[in-house]
Amino acid sequence: MKKQNPKYIFVVGGVISGVGKGITSSSIGKILQDRGLTVTAIKIDPYVNVDAGTMNPTEHGEVFVLEDGDETDQDMGNYERFLNTTLSRINYMTTGRVYQSVIEAERSMAYEGKCVQVVPHIPLEVVRRIKLAQKNAKADVVVIEIGGTIGEYENILFLEAARMMKIETPDDVLFVMVSYLPVPSTVGEMKTKPTQHAVRTLNASGIQPDILIARSVTALDEKRKEKIAYFCNVPINHIISAPDVESVYDVPLNFEKEKLSERLCNLLSTKCGSKVGENEKKWKQFASNVHNAKDEVKIAIIGKYFDTGDFTLSDSYLSVIEAVKYSAFWQKRKPVLTWLNAIDFENDPKKVKELAKYDGVIVPGGFGKRGIEGKMNVIRYVRENKIPYFGLCYGMQLAVIEYARTVAKITGAITKEVDPTAKNLVITTMDGQEENLKNKRYGGSMRLGGYKALLKEGTIARKAYGASEVTERHRHRFEVNMDYVKELTDKGLVFSGVSPSKTLMEIAELPKSVHPFFLGTQFHPEFLARPLAPHPLFTAFVKAAIEQRKKK
Repeated sequence: MKKQNPKYIFVVGGVISGVGKGITSSSIGKILQDRGLTVTAIKIDPYVNVDAGTMNPTEHGEVFVLEDGDETDQDMGNYERFLNTTLSRINYMTTGRVYQSVIEAERSMAYEGKCVQVVPHIPLEVVRRIKLAQKNAKADVVVIEIGGTIGEYENILFLEAARMMKIETPDDVLFVMVSYLPVPSTVGEMKTKPTQHAVRTLNASGIQPDILIARSVTALDEKRKEKIAYFCNVPINHIISAPDVESVYDVPLNFEKEKLSERLCNLLSTKCGSKVGENEKKWKQFASNVHNAKDEVKIAIIGKYFDTGDFTLSDSYLSVIEAVKYSAFWQKRKPVLTWLNAIDFENDPKKVKELAKYDGVIVPGGFGKRGIEGKMNVIRYVRENKIPYFGLCYGMQLAVIEYARTVAKITGAITKEVDPTAKNLVITTMDGQEENLKNKRYGGSMRLGGYKALLKEGTIARKAYGASEVTERHRHRFEVNMDYVKELTDKGLVFSGVSPSKTLMEIAELPKSVHPFFLGTQFHPEFLARPLAPHPLFTAFVKAAIEQRKKK
């Protein structure tokens, strides 16, 4: 029997940014995966940065790190979480990355002396990358999200690549537009005109959407569907209502209520199996827990990447937030997350007493000097008052510094990142990083991606993982200074996770006899948390927070 051609679904956005293309792409992948298809996902970002690593989190949101060390857009994290899979750098591309490849190929005479042009060579490189991602994953279906909004100049070359693929194999490529239907408060009626214009703008690129996902505050009524179908040339049963939901994990379930996977399979003429029961059943259970969890667990997240003008950008810590949610909901607890700015605890150290009302505290990753004294005021308070604490990357380093100053009495303990000339650099630069910093090689030069750690018997970390060796994802340039490890361990700090070479301290904790849960990781465990497979360290932290709440 002839093997089916791989299928490609392009997801584009209309009317406004932030309309939910990432969750839509992830959900499309999920519902097709539940029909027995092998699915992979690609994110195309239109900015000229080669990767997301050098961008400010308050401008762009979280930087998500893949297993192979690629620093990517946060939507890559959504794909991995929804599909419960591991993606690689070939699944992520930017304008900068694509141009860089073409220019490098031209310099090495790969084009054999031809005149290299923006069209067709840039779109052809995009197509090459898409097909390589399909081949690497042996995927039946590739879901490709094109970042930005239809009508933006930056999108044109990626849309051209998609159009070229449609011409080459028309039966194997389809287009999904995620559009927004506003309901102006002064009008009180859902308006379709912006979506009509968005579809016509897409048409101007030579592309007609096959499916239209209609995002709005409420569900789409039949009258609006008829109007969109008439003016946008999309069959009425291919217009999928996508109202705002309490949880993004309802989105795949809502799509299936409108039989989206069936419509996609029919459009692509691909053989989809009946629903794969176990996966969908577990997803429904998780979604049910999200809605039905009543007992709360209150977690404070102490960060410095929250403020963007008059708004709070919790997306800076998206993976951390989701990781807490997964562990809490599987414990049938409703996580109540509060964002607290580290600067407030620096300006007024007495504010730390307000932390007594929380069941647990997280200090996530970050860089630089701003807010670190405030974070250490927080760490000291929760350590001394036995409030469960979880430090991630910088959150571990600052916990080590606080312990060095307060308990080990190492005067002026600090990190080289903040004060390179200090006497007691408890946190110092990793081997090889000094040269990178000196030569301003910032992009893609940190310790990135998956590395192994060995876990010490009888520790919180070892018990949580239930294993002696784990692999976790990293993103850092600094580490615990080995010159201080013995002094710190003599004073009671336990380094429960170390690199195989035993030269890098991966996990620091206090024994349970001293503190119910005081643990920090040099790596980012949040990158491996999944809705159907919560991360063991987050689960251990949440359980400790629940016990803390019971004591209250």
